[in-house]
Amino acid sequence: MGNVFFESVFNSTSHAFVLFKGKKKRRPNQSFFQIDPEYLKHENQGSGLVKDYMHWGTPMARRFRSLKLWFVFRMYGLRGLQAFIRKHVELAKTFENLVRGDNNFEICAEVVMGLVCFRLKVSDELNKALLKQITRTGKIYLVSCKLRGRFVLRFVVCGRTTELRHIQEAWKHITELSSELLQNLFDHEGKEN
Repeated sequence: MGNVFFESVFNSTSHAFVLFKGKKKRRPNQSFFQIDPEYLKHENQGSGLVKDYMHWGTPMARRFRSLKLWFVFRMYGLRGLQAFIRKHVELAKTFENLVRGDNNFEICAEVVMGLVCFRLKVSDELNKALLKQITRTGKIYLVSCKLRGRFVLRFVVCGRTTELRHIQEAWKHITELSSELLQNLFDHEGKEN
């Protein structure tokens, strides 16, 4: 993103970094517009146990998006929005440094804006188990994706009130759960030998 300052037009999906999310309304033809990328899939998908509100979104026409964006600019101003984005990029870099400092984890892609893609340096199954444990506890929310054929965890910094302590607490929670999983793995392997 270093060359972005030399561009005359910059297009991005701004809902995460520009502080707006839409209200959800059910549409009769929602299945026609339904997309399910890897990072949005979950174990209860299609079961009827939970409602997938992501398919009920407000119209994403240009006029509607521009209205939401106008409100954000009006509320924060250009400098306020710049400060917000810079702060969250810095927090993502902090999380990246925490991941790099732990020998059990690896960064899987360049950290861009507030997105950090990382994983345990073990099997996909153990990374899936870690994500399931994180989701089960409900303290933080991560999503996954497939990156170069491997299961990867995605940590996104974009909350309006996110502070450094939240990043540190999230990392502590992730490392505690991963330590439990790794200990169970080593205990299981020790019993087999």
